[in-house]
Amino acid sequence: MRLLGSGPSPYTRKVRIVLAEKKIDCDFETVDVNPSENPVNALNPLGKVPTLVLDDGSTLFDSRVIVEFLDGVSPISRLIPDDNRDRVAVRRWEALADGALDAGLLIRYEGLRAAKLQSKDWAAKQTGKLERSLAQMAADLGDRPWCHGDRYSLADIAVGACLGWVEFRKPGGVVWRSRYANLARLYDKLMERPAFADTAPK
Repeated sequence: MRLLGSGPSPYTRKVRIVLAEKKIDCDFETVDVNPSENPVNALNPLGKVPTLVLDDGSTLFDSRVIVEFLDGVSPISRLIPDDNRDRVAVRRWEALADGALDAGLLIRYEGLRAAKLQSKDWAAKQTGKLERSLAQMAADLGDRPWCHGDRYSLADIAVGACLGWVEFRKPGGVVWRSRYANLARLYDKLMERPAFADTAPK
């Protein structure tokens, strides 16, 4: 298999962490999807990363689809529970983390536009989404060691990828470590895992 992505992309990082935790061999190819013509377009009509090219040449896209596929490829370190309620709870965490990232990326992209084209109201709306999402993560985590249940799961990977990117890019000037000690504790614990440390954004 071959994964097309970018180092700073939190969605790519989530997939790379799952690959490492599942011990699945996969080539990683760094691509730039900013140009209108790029190598991803022929494999993913959305022109987005991550995109996973399977052994038969077919492709999967959207990190949530990719990680679900990967978790079923190998029985090692199952990251998505089989029980319906537990599975939905873990996927809810993932949806919250990815939604926070969606807002953060929109803030970043808005800031890259020419100053006269930027909308402060639009950026403020997205910042509000990001802030509320972080507050919800902190409230839901509480004093538990992991996001869901008593073990490491895709929920922790998704939240960790989100927190790492927000810390790296600081969209809208959002700072979470000083406000949410429990999220900082979780992220620092996650960074002790090679899969997280090796994929940290630079």
